[in-house]
Amino acid sequence: MEIIGILCEYNPFHNGHLYHLQKIKEMYPDALIILVLNGYFLERGEISLISKEEKTKLVLYFGVDIVVELPVLYGTQSADIFASKALEILNTFHITKFIFGSELNNIEKLKQIVSKIEQKEYQEKVQTLLKEGLNYPTALAKAIECDIDFNHPNDLLAISYLKAIQKNHYPIEPISIKRTSNYHDLESTEDIISASNIRNKIKNKEEISKYVPSIVLSHIQEYNEDIYFKLLKAKILTTPHLENFLTVDEGIENRLVEGMQKSHNYQEFIEYVKTKRYTYNKINRMCIHILLGIRKQENVQVLSYIKILGFSKKGQTYIKSLKEELNSITKINKDSIIYKTEIKASILYDLIMNTNTYSFEVQNKPIRKL
Repeated sequence: MEIIGILCEYNPFHNGHLYHLQKIKEMYPDALIILVLNGYFLERGEISLISKEEKTKLVLYFGVDIVVELPVLYGTQSADIFASKALEILNTFHITKFIFGSELNNIEKLKQIVSKIEQKEYQEKVQTLLKEGLNYPTALAKAIECDIDFNHPNDLLAISYLKAIQKNHYPIEPISIKRTSNYHDLESTEDIISASNIRNKIKNKEEISKYVPSIVLSHIQEYNEDIYFKLLKAKILTTPHLENFLTVDEGIENRLVEGMQKSHNYQEFIEYVKTKRYTYNKINRMCIHILLGIRKQENVQVLSYIKILGFSKKGQTYIKSLKEELNSITKINKDSIIYKTEIKASILYDLIMNTNTYSFEVQNKPIRKL
């Protein structure tokens, strides 16, 4: 039996995600699917429109067998950390294949790129270009003299996935599925469009029922950007030494304070802080780390536990087969930075989204689809 691993954020779960799951089942009908799920605050510094608990229920309904948490500490960081921690978790469950979406959809070409960028001379080129003010995707493409558009986020993630597999010698076969939508397209009205397009339509009060399975609609919530901005403003204007927070580069802290003093809402603030070097994603991540109070010294690299969020009957049987291996690693460590940050994230998420995710976190009861 194939053990398939996937990594998703589902912000929100849409027709493209359903296609992804259906394609996996079509390719491997008897496979067991394990999802590493990013929860409240996401890799590009966004806030999830569906709670972690509700996303878990939805994916179990759509055929995922085991859902495992990607801690917010790792789920709000750059592609390399995001990918490496997810694959570390999936490798613990002995997956045989890792399946992901890709615009390029060419594993061999992606592997060639990875081989290039792992070389010291290319790493130095990238660092030099970053210091010149280029963003990471542009610096990467220029350093390796490649015609691939690394502004496609899924291809950039694909490179990080392959790097993690190669670096750690995981016995995992990477497999890509061709993406059918453009992440940057905010206008398309095809049946399958990107999550960013859907979020844009939600923001503009447009109808989205065509783009998501009907069962998903009632789980989508709009976040209160005004509350988020006020919480962030209080944190930035009352906390000394902002440079101590994760991903806040020394030198940007004064710009953050000035931007907050001069801005009336979050969008104004982002526009004020943004530069060629500091992209929207980078600033959004920075803000999440400040809001959650994650300091650089708290960026622990060791997974102190793995949290199972839910499982099907088939998934439960598989978990039992790994009981001896999983017993120690799935025991929640409430004294760890990972756990404390997750609890803090749920409390802040509840304030912004008017939800009650805190009770789900502290109960620590996996959702069962039996």
